[in-house]
Amino acid sequence: MPSTDLVFRSQAEHRAWLAAQAALPRGFRVGVTRFAFEPAEAPKRAQMTLTLIAAAQPTPAFAALFTRNACPGAPIIVGRQRLAAPALGALVINNKVSNVGAPGGVADCEAVCAATARLLGIPESAVLPASTGVIGWKLPLSAMLAALPEAVAALSAAQGILPAAEGICTTDLYPKIRRADLPEGSIVGIAKGAGMIEPNLATMLVFVLSDLAIEREALRADLAWAVERSFNRLTIDSDTSTSDMVVAWSSGLGGRPERAAFRTALLRVCGDLAEDIVRNGEGVHHVLRIRVRGAPSEGVAVALGKAVANSPLVQCAMLGNDPNVGRIVAALGKVAPQLGIDLARLSVEIGGIVVYRDGAFRLDRDKEAALHAHLRQAELYASAPPAEGLRFRPPISWPPHERAVEIAADLGLGEAEATVLGADRSHEYITENADYRS
Repeated sequence: MPSTDLVFRSQAEHRAWLAAQAALPRGFRVGVTRFAFEPAEAPKRAQMTLTLIAAAQPTPAFAALFTRNACPGAPIIVGRQRLAAPALGALVINNKVSNVGAPGGVADCEAVCAATARLLGIPESAVLPASTGVIGWKLPLSAMLAALPEAVAALSAAQGILPAAEGICTTDLYPKIRRADLPEGSIVGIAKGAGMIEPNLATMLVFVLSDLAIEREALRADLAWAVERSFNRLTIDSDTSTSDMVVAWSSGLGGRPERAAFRTALLRVCGDLAEDIVRNGEGVHHVLRIRVRGAPSEGVAVALGKAVANSPLVQCAMLGNDPNVGRIVAALGKVAPQLGIDLARLSVEIGGIVVYRDGAFRLDRDKEAALHAHLRQAELYASAPPAEGLRFRPPISWPPHERAVEIAADLGLGEAEATVLGADRSHEYITENADYRS
């Protein structure tokens, strides 16, 4: 998880930190362009960003995991086919329109990839597409094809990956970058994600670049291992998107690390980005870290953690800085029978304070005050009512800290454990999603 010591006092301070993380691994460039368009389905002007990530030459070491939603977007359909390609040379990413269920969506997606390939002089199969935005709208294909040469002309390593981290955002308040450095090279990742989030994967796009020398099959195995322990253990609203993907890609221009060191570094980047996605979730005021220990299996631990994280009553209590611990125990008790487990040995802590043990709550006035203080120190910002006729807007556009509400449950039934990331439920979340298209 990210260091809880990180504190940012201004947007400029946070941006300087992002820039310090942003150096690209050897062999990659980024190009971004923006253009105005009018969706065919809605008479309103919009701004789309096209983002290109290109390698010096196509390389075979790439891996991707896609949403498990049964109604996937066109980029997911095309991307799954291109996993069999011999090499990857470019990623082409657009925001604003997710190209899901749109008439002719696959053909439009392939047209963008073909145009990108021609401009870069690489095979069409070496281009992987990604889209995020409104579900059901068609891509503004003509405008995208006209803008692609500008994105190619902008390709550069000078600003690192920061332009791409900004370019893939939709309702995100700020871009997300994480890195891990090894003696042989580096791993750098970016993520987009704010709402419609519970993996398998989430409404998120994640792109992880490296110059470390690793074989294709090893990279694919390690990405699946890392994703299961990071992105597949977070939830904001229990909704799995149609457009999620996580891509890992190596130029192979660095040294060959020890496999265990690579896996550890990859998990660190994925884990940090997963928490960044929750912290930057739509209307999120508190990140919840829910650690379930003493479980008979990791699957049971994850299921119980998500039961707490997805409880609307728990989410609302967290928003109000209300240590209503009965809601946490009730959420665990709701799911336990479905999992076939007995909670007779259950103990629960918040912020290291025991609140439930041996079938009874352990509360007093001093504990209530301490629990309230723990929630307050984890709060990212406080809600303020909007001016009449205006939407709720968070008062910040950067993360002031990386603290979280720490919830721990011990089942006393085994050795397995898992940590699930969740968030509270706010007025801003409701307003954002009520007004998303209008």
